[in-house]
Amino acid sequence: MSATVAVPLWALVILGGLAGWAILVLLLVPGMRWFFRRRIRRVLEHIGGRLNIELPSFKLTRRQVLIDRLFHDRDVQAAAATHVSASNEAVSDVWRRIDRYAREIVPSFNAYVYYRVGYALARAAARALYRVRIGYIDEAALGRIDPKSTIVFVINHRSNMDYVLVAFLAAERAALSFAVGEWARIWPLQQLIRAMGAYFVRRNSGDPLYRIVLSRYVQMASEAGVTQEVFPEGGLSVDGRLRPPKFGLLDYMLKAFDEHEGDARRDLVFIPVGLNYDRVLEDRSQLLKLTPAAPRPGRLRGLGIKGVSCCATWRRCCAAAGIVSATPA
Repeated sequence: MSATVAVPLWALVILGGLAGWAILVLLLVPGMRWFFRRRIRRVLEHIGGRLNIELPSFKLTRRQVLIDRLFHDRDVQAAAATHVSASNEAVSDVWRRIDRYAREIVPSFNAYVYYRVGYALARAAARALYRVRIGYIDEAALGRIDPKSTIVFVINHRSNMDYVLVAFLAAERAALSFAVGEWARIWPLQQLIRAMGAYFVRRNSGDPLYRIVLSRYVQMASEAGVTQEVFPEGGLSVDGRLRPPKFGLLDYMLKAFDEHEGDARRDLVFIPVGLNYDRVLEDRSQLLKLTPAAPRPGRLRGLGIKGVSCCATWRRCCAAAGIVSATPA
């Protein structure tokens, strides 16, 4: 009964790994879920009591449920059937593509991350980089908006800080949802962006299947009353002037709007927002695009380190753009 049993090292490693995995799945993960759900409930109570914000149930729905709803949407299914009949692509491949598109687009909003992490970071970044001032708000017009309407902020695009500033300034009234380009699909930034309620879009995609999946998600969010922000220019302004608008997302929203639904209809209310800066972080890099022949600064100069400025290049770019500008510090 006291005989020794020898176990190979590789078997011991496998058994230890399985035991660790069982402890993680059965003990630690449920405890972490309980902890974060409790924090989220506290945040939602705080939002409803202090900030008087009513989050749409759509934003609080689990991500997998939204993916399934989008995947089985009637318009998406019809588009998939049409695509299969018009091409030689297998049905299973089409379904896999639609599932991949849905998972790529649908966010995973987390109220705790939005109001405890995102808001704190946005406030700290905005106040550290700028003196934020609100020039004008039409409080009377905002007060006349039906609370059950879907609000869409239409904003000019001067800097990548636009997302941060608008989210920071509107946090006490709404939790915003916005589209982000593929540039932000890097770990761990994409996880944070999805938790903030943003969704990713492919710019200039010519795939009709992708476009129908994206349009149906935008329409579902609009019909559910999710407050959204849209940048019609589709990219940063190079010289501060407004770029020609791109109406893709706005078109998706309006296509689903039915003015004959009567009282059951949720109105779309578009609110213009103007952002202005004395200086944006991207000034030098954006103005360099106007003069392709101008010498490009090195990586250290591109970081904008004080005392390492490319003043001659800056002046040439401003002159080419027709901008009167003082030499930056």
